[in-house]
Amino acid sequence: MVRIRLTRTGAKKKPSYRFAVADKRSPRDGRCLEYIGHYNPMVEPPVVVVDLARADYWLARGAQPTETVADLLKIARKAVPAEAPV
Repeated sequence: MVRIRLTRTGAKKKPSYRFAVADKRSPRDGRCLEYIGHYNPMVEPPVVVVDLARADYWLARGAQPTETVADLLKIARKAVPAEAPV
């Protein structure tokens, strides 16, 4: 099973994270299929940058987001202005 989850990067006591698409059995910071964004909780307001097109691609193919990633994807979708109808 493929999961969309966070991998930790950054220095000690200064975490930042990447959104990684990886096999469920691989370790947290192990091999991944693709990085689709990043998250920095240490700044105010926290920065969430996600390639929503790639996230939707993986979700359509059965990837399961973790609870935290699902919440962050909701935040990222709210930050993107709605496209005007043509």
